[in-house]
Amino acid sequence: MNKIHRKKRHSKCSKSRSQSVTSERFASDLECPQKESCAGTFYVKTSKLMGRYMVAGKDLPAGSVILSELPLIVGPCNGSKVQCLGCYQTLEEEYDYTKCNCGWPICSSTCPGIGHAFGHTEEECSVLRESSSSQNFDYKDFDKFKENYNAVAPLRCLLLKETDPKKYEKILSMENHNEIRRNIPELWHLNQTSVVNRIRNDWGLMEFSEDEVHSVCGVLEVNCFEVGHGMSIRGLYPSAFLMSHDCVPNTNHIDEENNFRLTVRASTDIHVNQPITLSYAYTLQGTLGRREHLLENKFFECRCKRCSDPCELGTYTSALICPKCNNGLVLCIDPLNNESAWTCNNRSTKPERKCPGYTVTAKSMQLLISRIQTELDFIDANDVESMEKFLDKYRNVLHPTHFLCLGVKLSLSQLYGKITGYLLHELPDDLLYRKMEICREILKIFDVVEPGLTKIRGVTLYELHAPLMILTSRQFENQSISKSILKQRLKEVVRYLEEASHILKYEPENSSEGIMGKAANDALLKIKDWGKIIGRI
Repeated sequence: MNKIHRKKRHSKCSKSRSQSVTSERFASDLECPQKESCAGTFYVKTSKLMGRYMVAGKDLPAGSVILSELPLIVGPCNGSKVQCLGCYQTLEEEYDYTKCNCGWPICSSTCPGIGHAFGHTEEECSVLRESSSSQNFDYKDFDKFKENYNAVAPLRCLLLKETDPKKYEKILSMENHNEIRRNIPELWHLNQTSVVNRIRNDWGLMEFSEDEVHSVCGVLEVNCFEVGHGMSIRGLYPSAFLMSHDCVPNTNHIDEENNFRLTVRASTDIHVNQPITLSYAYTLQGTLGRREHLLENKFFECRCKRCSDPCELGTYTSALICPKCNNGLVLCIDPLNNESAWTCNNRSTKPERKCPGYTVTAKSMQLLISRIQTELDFIDANDVESMEKFLDKYRNVLHPTHFLCLGVKLSLSQLYGKITGYLLHELPDDLLYRKMEICREILKIFDVVEPGLTKIRGVTLYELHAPLMILTSRQFENQSISKSILKQRLKEVVRYLEEASHILKYEPENSSEGIMGKAANDALLKIKDWGKIIGRI
């Protein structure tokens, strides 16, 4: 099933992120030079286990800007489709496109990204043209053609060696995890064939050594952020890479559409000397999935408080319902050990509630979750009925807040009221209550795993206000609620909209979330006017 809310960041840990944040890891920290501070907002410390990491230089209230910076480079993600090198618009074989002087496809000769610092620069065009990089392009086979794009972002880093040596030195100072990556044959070979050999052998740029190209590949894999809106591109930033990982992050970030400026804000209050963190894993994933993603993509094993807790801080996002007693939950005995068995946590001694005992191996659990995930993936992204059937089918298997259930509920929270057959004003009362129930349930989880002023919280609060407002209007019209209850409901709606508007005002103006923030503000004005009218009745 295609998820409506996806993990925004392919984000990217450096040496500062080689371990996740836990308090015992900072006992022997040493401060880095103040040149790596940012107007007192943050400074950089070092530890033997964590490497460099960012900490608050003062108390930072939720919503405050921690850093705002332009990228060093921007380029296509690994595995991206064929795209314009200027504006990153995806190009298709059957649609019109043109060729740049260097032979690479672009959307048009008037593309605003041609000559742009974070698009297709004159220097890049010249190098690609002089190296005859396009001589073997097969424009009739875009599946094969797209392999060339793996080398674009690394090349842009390498070109800085001559065009901007200071930026290049900054890139080389970032963690590349070459030692670890070299011991992953599949990954190292992929970079060797699709990047190193292409840049050096196919394009003839022998001035860059193999080690140099591999190092740049590692820096990009470890430190980049996914940027753009609906694009498959990544950006490398001069300071943001220093934020360490935590599965309960205390920041959020956005990037601007025109220049990819990254702005990081505190999503919760951050106290002075507290690590500044973000999550490089999807927060609504279970511990096993998060740790697997981080190990495979970021090359470290997370040991944060959430990953260390079988209950995941009381969210139970990996828990199953015990099939033996129905009173207990099946939890991982040691979540920091991928081979650990899972067992029922019911310790009741009462005969009517006692569990006869249930334990399952890690492999069996992984196979079960994989099978259910595969079933879920076949559900269409707009198929409300199938999603509800899925939840009903596994109600006695998965905990209600299991990550698979949460993914479905997050989709439903946004589909009810949005798609044909389920438009908001057409929904019967029971489905309006259902939408409210789902929104409130997932908000409780967000309060733990993505607390504070986070985009997904703002969106869900906006989704929650709508069914409550419709129900209140209907019930007031048929006189089934009193004036005092009406006022209480309106206050509740206003509270949801005020918080949603406050959170979403930070989102890019033309993004769906930014537009939703404006809608929340407009709805507030209307409701307050209505409240004044009600007050005179």
